[in-house]
Amino acid sequence: METEMLTLDRFEEASETVKKVTLETKLIYSDFLSAQTGNKVFLKPENMQFTGAYKVRGAYYKMSTLTDEERSKGLITASAGNHAQGVAYAAKCYGAKATIVMPTTTPLIKVNRTKSYGAEVVLYGDVYDEACAKAYELAEQFGYTFIHPFDDLAVATGQGTIAMEIIKELPLVDYILVPIGGGGLATGVSTLAKLLNPKIKVIGVEPAGANCMQESLKAGKVVTLPGVNTIADGTAVKTPGTKLFSYLQQNLDDIITVEDKDLVGAFLDMVENHKMVVENSGLLTVAALKSLNVTGKKIVAILSGGNMDVITMSSVVQQGLILRDRIFTVSVLLPDKPGELQRVAGVIAAENGNVIKLEHNQFVSINRNAAVELRITLEAFGTEHKNQIMDALEREGFRPKQVRAVI
Repeated sequence: METEMLTLDRFEEASETVKKVTLETKLIYSDFLSAQTGNKVFLKPENMQFTGAYKVRGAYYKMSTLTDEERSKGLITASAGNHAQGVAYAAKCYGAKATIVMPTTTPLIKVNRTKSYGAEVVLYGDVYDEACAKAYELAEQFGYTFIHPFDDLAVATGQGTIAMEIIKELPLVDYILVPIGGGGLATGVSTLAKLLNPKIKVIGVEPAGANCMQESLKAGKVVTLPGVNTIADGTAVKTPGTKLFSYLQQNLDDIITVEDKDLVGAFLDMVENHKMVVENSGLLTVAALKSLNVTGKKIVAILSGGNMDVITMSSVVQQGLILRDRIFTVSVLLPDKPGELQRVAGVIAAENGNVIKLEHNQFVSINRNAAVELRITLEAFGTEHKNQIMDALEREGFRPKQVRAVI
């Protein structure tokens, strides 16, 4: 069956099949990102899918290709979260039992959602690769049918249906940006895009701390990273798919890597300008836009998922505000006498700074008459505004020092 996949006929079949379980994710034109890049930027919002990610496409199509006997044995997979929900939901649709092995670091929202579709969840290992090894072990032990999250041509064919929808809606698309973890989505999208129009450029995007595909393409063979370190948990993969590799060598035009701090900024951009929650892996393509040295092109950025737990979300928002100098903490030394706090507050108010938190430390010096420390956490409009506030405090003789913001 596998050798017949990734053909135009199979992609067309998959496109019809996945319509039974997917929501229509129409392209969204981004005025904000278009203005920033000088291109026409469209978003493919797979974060708005029923399961919160594109993964249901590949899982459901794979399920449709299995025999009744294979399904009746029960299904097992390993996943950092989104494929888990896709398989669990697809199994529920077919009335099959599903067991999902997830890394112990998987956000709680992904674990609970997976369970909500009726799957049994086993938490094992720190990263996807360790969970995958455990899933193979359980498949052998209990005779389950294993569904690989990316290194499977039927799964990749299902994921490629995204490209079919993009090109139908925007036939003259110039660039498609696609996130890469193990390479299933990129394989499906790039292969179908090239079959339909070889002129379309497909760019893969990886976290800088988990660039297994970039290193593999450089080496000309699949390589395993010694470790991965990224906040993009859905793409934290050490070894890309071996069955997929030759397709990516042939159809992927380039790979861009993205630093975690740029994902943090992209999260703020999406929330503030598009009112959308996109998980860190799904933001790779948005963060990569500034690395494309082109203008006047029609670009589609695939937002692969939106399953982010609230704790992570609050942390990312906080870090994003700090990184962009919209929140900062300044330390000033004051004589311990009445009126000094009011004087500092007056300077900040005159510059339209907004005080979030105050910490008053009388024990910073033995001589309290000489100095007590006041730490002020402020909200600003950005770096320029922050510098105006710091300059104003300096002019008034407070000798401000910026310290790490804690909110």
